[in-house]
Amino acid sequence: MKYMNLSIEELHKLLKKGEVTSKDLIKESLELSHEVQEKYNAFVTILDDAKETEVTDNLLSGIPFGVKDNYSTKGVLSTGSSNTLKNYVPFFDATGYEKLKNVGAVMVNKTVMDEFGMGGTGTTGHTGTVRNPWDRTRMCAGSSSGSACAVAAGVYPYATGSDTGDSIRKPAAYCGIVGYKPTYGMISRYGLFAFASSLDHLGVLTRNVKDAAIVVDNMKGIDEKDMTSWDSSNIHLADSLDGNIKGKKLCYIKEICNLENYKNPSEELTKHLNNFKDKIDLIRKSGVQVDEVSVDNTLLKAIASTYVIISCAEATSNMSNLTGLSFGPRGKGSNFKEMVKDYRTKGFSTLIKRRFVIGSYVLQRENQERYFKNAQRVRRLLVDEWKKIFREYDAVILPVGTGPAKKLQTDSLDILTEGTEALEEHLQVGNFGGFPSITIPDGFIDGLPVGLNITGNCKTDANVLNIAYGIESLMNYKNQIAKEEK
Repeated sequence: MKYMNLSIEELHKLLKKGEVTSKDLIKESLELSHEVQEKYNAFVTILDDAKETEVTDNLLSGIPFGVKDNYSTKGVLSTGSSNTLKNYVPFFDATGYEKLKNVGAVMVNKTVMDEFGMGGTGTTGHTGTVRNPWDRTRMCAGSSSGSACAVAAGVYPYATGSDTGDSIRKPAAYCGIVGYKPTYGMISRYGLFAFASSLDHLGVLTRNVKDAAIVVDNMKGIDEKDMTSWDSSNIHLADSLDGNIKGKKLCYIKEICNLENYKNPSEELTKHLNNFKDKIDLIRKSGVQVDEVSVDNTLLKAIASTYVIISCAEATSNMSNLTGLSFGPRGKGSNFKEMVKDYRTKGFSTLIKRRFVIGSYVLQRENQERYFKNAQRVRRLLVDEWKKIFREYDAVILPVGTGPAKKLQTDSLDILTEGTEALEEHLQVGNFGGFPSITIPDGFIDGLPVGLNITGNCKTDANVLNIAYGIESLMNYKNQIAKEEK
């Protein structure tokens, strides 16, 4: 029996009964970490000297977990999966991690990500590509690729992530697990390496909805070090889960979900959308109202470009401090300008440099009105459209992406297939509006997992998670461990 295949509550019961110790769990998790690292390259750092903690009444005490490598961890290498910080060891903890550490949770590794969170493939980290534990020829998506891979492979019951566009929720779908991004500011962003500050969210990847609720209950809370955080002390996510979803009102967007909207759809896309509609029928049978609604297709098609402009602009600003002078390996040159140029040219991957160029371009005075400010206006239109939906419905339910995990051996991993932009990128609206959003597994296409997403209005996290909890109970994909085809 592998203890790490169990849920948080199951592990806690065993710990309290004395049937297993924290030391036993850490030993098993570390052994699995090395096995998974060899197969799938999920970790930047494995903490072989991780120590057991006292088991208390807190459900997370004594249980191992993983931390995405853009969380600042005091005394532990934190690279953001970038060569520019390949030797950086912080002197402080991110608040989200600190809260978990303070209740006795045990970090056993730091997980690989796309460099500084900028990518959706898991291929741009400085330690190499993360491979999918269901099929190592496929990606995990990104940027929380290592966290998703490790949880799906059974290294531990949960790992932390961050989500700027879909970076928790799409890797969760590709790896057959749960990915939850709470309302913006529910978890402090202090100590998270900033990518795009108005879009960045902290969150968690787990193998069931209740575990996600338990972890975020322990991570959330107002923080004087983050002025965008807010008091959620009256929200108790795990205690709010009762699975009663009868009478709830959900909707899906026909322009995204209806197969007839796609010219020459692939067999994979056809199966994926048909699977989603089958799950909608199942949900309706449980007493949930699920309606079809319409959103202007022109607006939907603008999601991806709006995200690129805003995220790249904010990234350019946030990462201007990465000069190699304050921290990081020094660049070469006869003066500071040459040193900074050398450091940034050699330190960043091609994809990151491309995003910085875009960000700098759209922020130039002569380009701001046409690009950056227009993107902000479109962001507002999209958020208003979703807010209008939330006046009538508890949540929007949509398929995640165009199907299962994509193959790694392609020359255009970061380019969208024509006509599927809204289907592939609609999760970004959750970041535009700061909405609580959760992805859960809903089946398999040709042996590979796919997922559906549930997104609700700000600060309705308890309701959104309970809907996901209820839908999860209707299906048989809870607590999945990846099984790679041999």
